Amino acid sequence: MSNQFGGSALNQRTIAGHPIGLFVLFFTEMWERFSYYGMRAILVLFLTSSILNEGWAWEREDALELYALYTGLAYLTPIFGGLIADKFLGYRNATVLGALIMTLGHASMALETFSSTFFFIGLSCLVIGNGFFKPNISSIVGQLYKNGDIRKDGGYTIFYMGINAGAFLGILLCGYIGEKVGWHLGFGLAGVFMFFGMLQFWFAQQIFGNIGLSPKKLEAADTSNDEVQETVPKKVENDRLFVVIVFSLFTIFFWWAFEQAGGSMTIFANDYTERNLVGTASQTFKLANSIITLVPMVILTYVLYELFRNMLGKYLLSNFFLGLSFAIIWGIVIWMLKREFASDVAEIPASWFSVLNSLFIVIFAPVFSKIWASSLNPSGPVKFAIGLILLGLGFAFLSYGAAGIPLGASTASVSITWLIMAYLFHTLGELCISPVGLSYVSKLAPKRLIGLMFGFWFVCSAIANFLGGITGSYIDSISESYGLSVFFLIFTAIPVFAGMLMLILNKTLIRKMHGIT
Repeated sequence: MSNQFGGSALNQRTIAGHPIGLFVLFFTEMWERFSYYGMRAILVLFLTSSILNEGWAWEREDALELYALYTGLAYLTPIFGGLIADKFLGYRNATVLGALIMTLGHASMALETFSSTFFFIGLSCLVIGNGFFKPNISSIVGQLYKNGDIRKDGGYTIFYMGINAGAFLGILLCGYIGEKVGWHLGFGLAGVFMFFGMLQFWFAQQIFGNIGLSPKKLEAADTSNDEVQETVPKKVENDRLFVVIVFSLFTIFFWWAFEQAGGSMTIFANDYTERNLVGTASQTFKLANSIITLVPMVILTYVLYELFRNMLGKYLLSNFFLGLSFAIIWGIVIWMLKREFASDVAEIPASWFSVLNSLFIVIFAPVFSKIWASSLNPSGPVKFAIGLILLGLGFAFLSYGAAGIPLGASTASVSITWLIMAYLFHTLGELCISPVGLSYVSKLAPKRLIGLMFGFWFVCSAIANFLGGITGSYIDSISESYGLSVFFLIFTAIPVFAGMLMLILNKTLIRKMHGIT
């Protein structure tokens, strides 16, 4: 009987119908995203914070321009990392190398109190490390599933849940420690879990069998039991690559708007939203914050238990580092919640609102995974269109909420409701685009070009991040002339227009996918 999944015999064991190797990657990616989003959540806040608050007191425009440059470069380097992995390193070695470089980057940023040089060295390491890590771990996910397996979209959605579980914890904990205790500690904490994630992956990588080995090792390996790949006519291959390129280009519209979360939306949360709560409101927030912190932790701990149970004593070192990281996280979570309940007043950290995106992902990802595997599953282009339109609607809530803010106002006290609604709709849109897009790249790209095409996918994200940061840097000038409501309305109109255009292209793209669903 042939294996139903790629990888080793142990990888044929399943959790929720998916191979256990997916959950090894789930936790590896979770810790990497913990580090990335944890640092990103406090980057602009650190740069714009006053000298008395141990920040650098940069102007908003300057901070957002650096944010644009960093996030743009972080998603540009994956095209080079993917190409190097395709030709030389293999996906597994590239993933480990990227994780190591990023660990060193976070360690360097933690030393920013001694010299600003360490800060910029750290950012450079994060950019380079992400280039090796990001496209190649995504490539491994795709090769866990055989051609035509309808579970692949759901597998990428579960993997994406790991991405956002890491983002949730990173923003929550690095954001809290950075804002309430010390910026350098927030930067350093991100690196600790990047290191644990690297070790967990390194010591469990045999579960993937031949998946992700370097080209040289693949040639030497016995692949007699591997699935024989069908020879695809050149025109079909070119048509499918065309679809990958179109999907990738349309993500520019999505991420350009979505990435305001780390820039202009963080400024809106910090300066224009009522975050100081007292009395009943304070206690209600503390209780709600405890629930939304503990529930995902319980869910993740259960997934961890299922992985350990299915490992049956295998890969003990990997399990040790994964278990240790969870023990530390639980300790920090309990410390944070006790510290907050000891105070009579609740001041919501500006970085806390970014947690909502990751929280909603953890809640809704299993629902979307089920939909994508059911008869209700729409075509890829329709999913993209829905995602873009939902994103635009999220910004419509922000635009409405900001309507009463006077032209050029530097502060305001808008209800937190509008940010919560914006993050909800942004998340629902993200689930229709990002994990689905990753799945389609792995399905449509020829095997020899998977790393490169994932790199191209992330290059489009680089363009979007850079343009989003630059656009966000005009928040003051636009709000002075036209109002903050108009500023957010820009991010409503353009994604909705792109979504409508994708609907028009639906039939053409389906035809060029040649049966890939």
